[in-house]
Amino acid sequence: NSKLRHVEKDVLIPQIMRDRAKELCSEKVQAFTKCCQETGLLMVVKCRQENSALKDCLVGYYSDPSFYEECKTEYLKQREEYRATGIKKRRQKFTSNV
Repeated sequence: NSKLRHVEKDVLIPQIMRDRAKELCSEKVQAFTKCCQETGLLMVVKCRQENSALKDCLVGYYSDPSFYEECKTEYLKQREEYRATGIKKRRQKFTSNV
């Protein structure tokens, strides 16, 4: 059964999308993080370029219908495994500083 509940469509699948987008945009995440660490309180002004590049990368994934379908398929697979085994599988994180 691949019918999705409201919480799955609006919370759980978008969470997978955010996690995966951060992994796929990891270079930009790292550049923004490094800039913020180096500039401290001036990060709002000094890290605009890095922030903009990161935002563009993430929004590109968030607004891609095929990326949503990919993440939905991943979620449904996880849900099916959980229903079959009763064991919730944790998502592996590829980036250490996010």
